[in-house]
Formats: sequence, C-alpha cells, structure tokens
Amino acid sequence: MLKNYDIIIAGSGTAGLYTAINLPSDMKILILSKRELKLCNSALAQGGIAGVYNSPGDNIQLHQNDTMIAGGFKNNTETVHILVSEAAKDIQALLDLGVDFDKTPDGELHRTLEGGHCRHRIFHHKDATGFEIVSKLLEKVQSLPNVDIMENTYLCNVKKTSTGFSAQTWKDGKMQSFNSHFMMLATGGIGRVYEYTTNSAIATGDGITFAYEMGADIKNLSLVQFHPTAFNNRHTRECFLISEAVRGEGAYLLNKDGERFMHNYDDRLELAPRDVVSHAIILESRKLGSTDFYLDISRKDPEFLKNRFPMIYQNLLKQGYDLTKDRIPVFPCQHYLMGGINVDSFARTGIENLYAAGECSHTGVHGNNRLASNSLLEALVFSRRAAQDIAEKRNSVPEDFDDYTFEERTDAVPIPHGFRTEIRHIMQSSYFVIPDKKAAVEGFERVKEIKRDLTTGNFVVNPDYIEAKSLATVAYLILKEVI
Repeated sequence: MLKNYDIIIAGSGTAGLYTAINLPSDMKILILSKRELKLCNSALAQGGIAGVYNSPGDNIQLHQNDTMIAGGFKNNTETVHILVSEAAKDIQALLDLGVDFDKTPDGELHRTLEGGHCRHRIFHHKDATGFEIVSKLLEKVQSLPNVDIMENTYLCNVKKTSTGFSAQTWKDGKMQSFNSHFMMLATGGIGRVYEYTTNSAIATGDGITFAYEMGADIKNLSLVQFHPTAFNNRHTRECFLISEAVRGEGAYLLNKDGERFMHNYDDRLELAPRDVVSHAIILESRKLGSTDFYLDISRKDPEFLKNRFPMIYQNLLKQGYDLTKDRIPVFPCQHYLMGGINVDSFARTGIENLYAAGECSHTGVHGNNRLASNSLLEALVFSRRAAQDIAEKRNSVPEDFDDYTFEERTDAVPIPHGFRTEIRHIMQSSYFVIPDKKAAVEGFERVKEIKRDLTTGNFVVNPDYIEAKSLATVAYLILKEVI
C-alpha cells in the first residue's frame, strides 16, 4: 500500500466512487471505506434518480421549478440549474457503465412519479436503484489500476499541510498515516445522531466533523429532512423506508381510523413534498392522540406490486405484512441532510484542494427540503465537476509531500459509556419534525458539555470515539443554529 497519493477520497458511496471514475487515469487514488464497500446511504436509495433525459413532455425548466418549490425557494439557483441541465450527461454515463434501469414493455426507459414532481422523470431499478448504481460504479472502480481501496477503515484525523493533507486511519486496531495533494470528503449523512433513521450505520457525520475541525464553512446543518413513510416497527434504530415511489404509484396515507387526511393539509395530497407530508402526519397525530398511520396500496394489482417493489415487498413479509393486502404502519423518520460542508459549483470548500460531495456537502440545490430522487443526481453531478476541477489543478501542486506526525496518546482510556445514546435522545426529543425550542436550548447545553469532554479528554482513538465525537459535533452544530 502506497503512503503518498494524489488524492484521498473518504467514502465509497456514489459521490466517492464517481469522483474516482472521472479523475485522470494516471492519478494515484486512495479510497477509504469506513465499513463494507456497499454499506452506505447511496446503496439504500430505493426510489431512483431524477432527470430530464430524452423526455418528451418534460424539460429542465420544469425540473428546476419542482426543485425550487420543494426547497421553499431557498435553493441556490446557479447550482440547481447545473443539477438539472447536466442530469442527462450523468444518466447517460450510468447507462454506459451498465446500470440496469427498468424499461417499459416496448423497451423504453421507464420513468416513475414521486412527491413534488410534476412529471414522470424518475429512472429506477425496481425499488433498489441506489444499490444497482453503487454496484456498477464499484465494478468500474475496482477495475482501475490507479485506485487503491481500503475497506473497514476509519478516518481518525485529517490535517492540512503545506503540500495538501495528511490522514490518520484506524483499521483492525492499527493506525496508519497517508498523505495527498487533494482530498474529497464523500462521507454521507448524519442519521445516526437520531434514535430512529433510515440511514446506514456509517452515517455519523465524520466528514462534516473533519471539515469543521479544519476550519471549513459548515452551512444549514439544521436543515434535516424527515421522510414521512418509514416502516413503523417502533423497535429498530435503522428504520426500513417505504419508498415515495409507492405513493407515486397510488398508495393512500391513512390515519388511525383508516381515513385519508392529506386533503386537510395540502392540495397535492399524498404527493406533496416530504416536509409537508411529515408535518401533516405530526399534526394529525397530535389531533387524534395517536401515532398509528398507514400506507395502503392494496387496491393495485398484486403482481404489479411484487414486480415494481420486490425489495419492499420481501422486507415487509419478514415483518409480517403483505404489501398487496395489508395496511403498512408508517411514521416520519430522519432521512436526509440538506446542509453540510459548504461548497461551490465545483464542490470546492473554502480550504485549498479540499472538496466535498454527496450528502455531507452543501451545494444549495435542495434549499429547505430535498425534492425526491435529486440526491443521487447531486452526488453524480458535483463529484464529476470536482474531478474535472482537480484534473485542471493537478499540475499546480507540489511534487513532494509533507508528512504530518500525529500525536500518540499515552495512558488513554475508553470513552464513558452512553454518550451516543444520550445525544440521540436529545436530538430525537428536541429537533424532530416540529422542533421543541425549550428542549433544544437545554439539549444544546448538554451536547456542548459532551463535545468539550470528547475533544479535550485523553481517550483511546478507536471507532467508538471517532463516531461519538462526530455525533457530538453534528448535534452541537445543528442545535447551535436552532436556538
């Protein structure tokens, strides 16, 4: 394994892999994957990827308008225009890589509908689009001789040097250090800062924390999206998502009495944007004094449902529910982050040669609320643009590498048990769909104490410590914006 690289990419989801694919083939690339290669939020994405691609009756202006409406017109209009106008380029690239998007009986690419979209423009692979995309991207990256991949490797620390960056990693209890001229943070979301989330186990906000500690601008971290229809099993931290595409295919949202209620809150009914539907469920819950809500699509043809949503169908069967016959219990759950490491239209942070892409970044395309199926598109478009920028700048960096010496902690002790559990409880109770300002103020003070203890204490640097410090930092930044 080399010690010096042209670029270190932290994260093996869509943004990280697509960055590597689009970089020059003679650049030496190191990809750090925190856990298993396909354990990432990208691989969990069910619905699909939105875009105008050979789409009669649709156009980029309509896609831009839908994105702006969903985001409450708080979006960055420049990056939104880039997102929708360059979508076709990256959808074609996915097709060229062999991504198997579903087709109609006549062989055309199938497009489905999701909340907030005025046209059918979601390309999908049944209900496992993210996994299909990540699988094909990974196949390509693993074939590239200039790319090294380290799996089950935690990034512990990053330091800016005069020639680029030094990164300290933890793998199997051993520390290593690597140097690079460029760095891409593509570390995903922050879902594990909540008690219940649709996010994978890696989503602890590590990249945001490293960027913050290096002095990068972190923007709008309080813009957290709650998906209205996570499977409500009331027991598991990682909640199985019932894709928005199920409502796109005609599912009704019902209250505890088996009645539709969205007409009391929004004219778009079940296909209103996610924040609107989540708010409606919480308000209806308070009105009726119940958290029992359901999705019902049982009136549709059973064979169609089994073919269109095979993963959802099978996962629900394991929980004792039949999508073709039963009402499915659902409730809002933490799902996505619109804020993050602030970047420009080429994914550049304010720190020289540091880039961020995907969910950990803030491009401004989502505004106050992400439009369904724009996340995979954002990861592709802006990681490709980052790779383009890096390729243009590569000859301006030094040939040599500074080697930062990371501190060796002596007499370090494990972190006290319970920090992460306490942080999750604070966030769930103070900053869920409709925030509790009083609880947020109180929670902020406690989170600030935990963050101080973790950053100043002499604790063993291991995965438990790394993630606890990241969660404390993320919770601190979110609540600081709120109070």
